Amino acid sequence: MFSAEQNCWFVRKVVCWRAAASIAWAVLLLPPVTALFVVLSRVSLFHPIEWITECLSILTSASTMFSFVLLCGVVVVVGFFNLEYYTVTPSIACSKIALLVQLLHPRQCLHAVVHCIMGVIVAWCCAFTIGPRYQNLASVCTLIDGDPQLCLNEYHLVLILFGAFVGYSHSLFGVMHNMNYVPFHAVQQYKYLRFKGNLPLVVKCSAIQSLYFTRNFLAVYFFLGYIPRSWLCDTLSLQSNSSLNPLDSIAGLLDLAMLYHLWISGTFLLLTWYLTVLLFRVFVTEVYNFPVQSAFTEQADRCLPKVLPGQQPMVLKFLALQDLALLSQHSPSRRAQVFSLSQPGGHPHNWNALSSECLSLLADLTQRLVAHHETVAINGRAKLHSAGSDKKSVSSDSSGLSATQDISTPRSAFLRSAGAAAPMSPNTGPFTSDLDSPFSSRALRLAPHLVPDSPWSETVQSPHLLRRGPQLWSASTDIGTSGSLSPSPTSAPSPHRAEPKPSPVTQFLHNRKEQVKHFLGRRVLVMYLFNKLPEASSQALFADSQSHIWALEGLSHLVAASFTEDKFGVVQTTLPSILGSMLVLQEAVDRHFKLPHASSKPLRSACSMGDCTSKTLRFALRATLKTAIYRITTTFGHHLNAIKMSAEHRKRLQQFLEYKE
Repeated sequence: MFSAEQNCWFVRKVVCWRAAASIAWAVLLLPPVTALFVVLSRVSLFHPIEWITECLSILTSASTMFSFVLLCGVVVVVGFFNLEYYTVTPSIACSKIALLVQLLHPRQCLHAVVHCIMGVIVAWCCAFTIGPRYQNLASVCTLIDGDPQLCLNEYHLVLILFGAFVGYSHSLFGVMHNMNYVPFHAVQQYKYLRFKGNLPLVVKCSAIQSLYFTRNFLAVYFFLGYIPRSWLCDTLSLQSNSSLNPLDSIAGLLDLAMLYHLWISGTFLLLTWYLTVLLFRVFVTEVYNFPVQSAFTEQADRCLPKVLPGQQPMVLKFLALQDLALLSQHSPSRRAQVFSLSQPGGHPHNWNALSSECLSLLADLTQRLVAHHETVAINGRAKLHSAGSDKKSVSSDSSGLSATQDISTPRSAFLRSAGAAAPMSPNTGPFTSDLDSPFSSRALRLAPHLVPDSPWSETVQSPHLLRRGPQLWSASTDIGTSGSLSPSPTSAPSPHRAEPKPSPVTQFLHNRKEQVKHFLGRRVLVMYLFNKLPEASSQALFADSQSHIWALEGLSHLVAASFTEDKFGVVQTTLPSILGSMLVLQEAVDRHFKLPHASSKPLRSACSMGDCTSKTLRFALRATLKTAIYRITTTFGHHLNAIKMSAEHRKRLQQFLEYKE
């Protein structure tokens, strides 16, 4: 991410400096964390004086100083990877195969290899700190014949391999739980308070995850530990110490002192890395105040009305929307600049730029919700049409049109026919299944293609029962930036065009392709990899909803403040568009929450540095949307009756005015 956006002024002058500050603070926190590790690794409750003396001597030794330099280098590398891999919109895998592709991506493989190496370095530093039992790879031992020989110190080998295992597990865990996702908190706090509030969680997560990583490593070493041990003995011409139990046996793994040292070393490693991640999140998400307008032309491109609509890095757009939401609530002087007119000319350029960008974000989310709902409706109903049913549909199109509109959903800005479906966005692509997919249900693959122009469709409830029901989308409309209605008249079904007969070669290749699809579709492993995860579709659809939440908050607060602060009436010209966009989006959100798995809240992980706010963004958006509409209706009250809008929007708005929604 850093290499692609390094030419942006904000990334160079703000994000990079904030990342450098987070790394500097992580390095400053390294001495107390290292001292705490030394104290806990050399614990001796029955000899407290000797315990304290040993800890002081170790902390002042040359080997500890050299180890501290290496640990500082590791922290700097971790901070650089945080800057390189961070994202403000989480990447949500909608299937097992998508998650596997993420794990095998070259960037992720590089991340895993580098963290393995850094895990080895940290484990080597821990080996020097813990004591002579782990310091050297080779040690002098006495064999059965009485001759001293160089033997392999398996304790040192286990600790080094454990560091590599923890490094790889940390990288793997980061992909599965979106550790590179930088969340923005709703409650604004100072950096010190945020760090202080999250510090107990970081320590708890480090200790618990180190415990799980220790368990997993011991299981792996129990079965595969002989491989590195034999290879090192053969390569370095070392002997195995027959007087000690091998550590890949049950007796060797039950060494409580070794288990404790592995756990405390893993906790120290994860704690240093998680502190770096936490500090990076705290610094990057700090509020940045963009000027609304500037008297200097060289700073005009850094003002909020210029930054927000442009093609900017996502972190810049998110911070700009966050600043818009905050100024709309807490800064009357900056709100006055938003409502001001340009001189000369007298045009509300600031308000037009900010409101149009917010409305564009809301319209984009509405389009995605409509497209997703259409896809679910098409793939969830196998419509079986024969030639006779097609004739009945055409004949009933003119006679039963009014009855169809009476029983179906009223026409709104996001209703459309299947033939005029909204274009699929990248956020909806991963979870839209296809009828031609070999991993869809057999009933969907055997069903004929749909007739999108017919207002009636048949839904398969059982192999022997058909039910006629209204089509989900009954009219074709366009959603503009303003969210206004532009319905198109319902057109009669067009006659089917005669398709050209495919060539024999094309038909042969198509048949072979279908055979391969059917063969793979019957394999259990393939179905397991390609089946959609229950909540992933809904989570991916709302992955960037934090920007829409800020857009709703900013618009609603500015509109509410304009009732008393807008001296020129610049907000009143766009108030119908704002209300229309919000009402249309609320209808789309309500329909989405009626889908399976959309309304089920995921369980929050008790100990995880992977933030769970991305899984609950859809619930926050729904609450923010309803609050924004209520904020406007409560402020303007009966004055909203003078606004021109459609009958359906007026009816829905009346429910908010009467507090019935």
